Order: sequence, then C-alpha cells, then structure tokens
Amino acid sequence: MSWSKLKQQLEGFLSPALQGRVEYRAPGYRYLPDKSGICYISVDKKNILNMSDKTNAIRWYQTELEIKNDPDIRIPVSHDDIEAVRQAAKGPVPEDRLIVMARSRKSTEHAKELMTAQASLCKSNFIVVANKFLTTPIEESLESSDMVLNILALMDRRVGKKRILSMAEKMELKHPAVQYFYELRRGAL
Repeated sequence: MSWSKLKQQLEGFLSPALQGRVEYRAPGYRYLPDKSGICYISVDKKNILNMSDKTNAIRWYQTELEIKNDPDIRIPVSHDDIEAVRQAAKGPVPEDRLIVMARSRKSTEHAKELMTAQASLCKSNFIVVANKFLTTPIEESLESSDMVLNILALMDRRVGKKRILSMAEKMELKHPAVQYFYELRRGAL
C-alpha cells in the first residue's frame, strides 16, 4: 500500500478531538533507496515521535540501568512474582528481600521490553506496524507490547472515554512515548 493511502486511512481512524492536531508524516527520499528514511508523528505541527531519531521531546533510554533507576517508572509486584522468586531462591529468604528481588527481576524484564520497542523504530517498521494495526482488532493493538501499535490504538476513535480512563494504571508500565500519547488523548476527552 502506498504511503499516501496508508496515511489517509490512519488519519481517518483518528479520534475527532485529535483530527487536525495529530499528523503522520514520512517524507521520502527517492535518491536514497538503501535508506529507510524518516517517519514521525507530529502533534500541533511539532515532531513528537521521530521514528529514527533519539533527539526528540520524548525520553529515549540508552541503557537498561537508566530504566531501572528512573523514578517515574513504578513496577508493581504481585504475590505470584514473589512466590516465583521464593521458589527460585531454594532457601529461607526474608519477606522484604523477596519483594526487592521480585521488583528487580520485573524491572529487568520491563527494561528489555522498552529497549526492544524503541530499537525497532524506523520508517519501514512503521509502515509494517501501521498495516498490521489496520487489520487487527483494536483490543489486540491496545494490549500489544509494540509501542507503535499502542500509540495508534490510543489515537483511534474506536477507543472510548471509559476505556481511556480505565487504562491509567496500565500506562504507568509503558514507554514514555506511549504515556505521552495517552495523556494527549486523555486531555482531549
């Protein structure tokens, strides 16, 4: 599918409150066939999510340690997580230490997911993910671990006010880019 057709379909699914504010852009460079090009999502004429550049307004993580030390990321630990650590420890471990170990394990998993998500951002990947978004149910896109699918689903008109408001807790575990677009959509309700 051509970029102009894909862009038209994506912008057709935008929430009415965001139409005219959110725009998908992908300037092509026909003289550079080996380059993937750039692709970005702009809000109010500002490039917010540049698919191939780490120097934009949204925080990009360089290392797993940055993610683990970020005070804005709160990782909830369930009873099942603590039990998994208890069984892996194979011995008596104080309860407070089990919680620390479980949180560390979950934050490592979360960091790897975030790094994988932001490493795969480029124009060609955006086009593949956008086509996938157009052919999959909206619930699947919202629950996906793919950052771009989450963003496209949050901007979608099929996601209503109740669903947006009920997703606040889930959004705490998402990449700052997804959190930004969640706040944008929530503010536009």
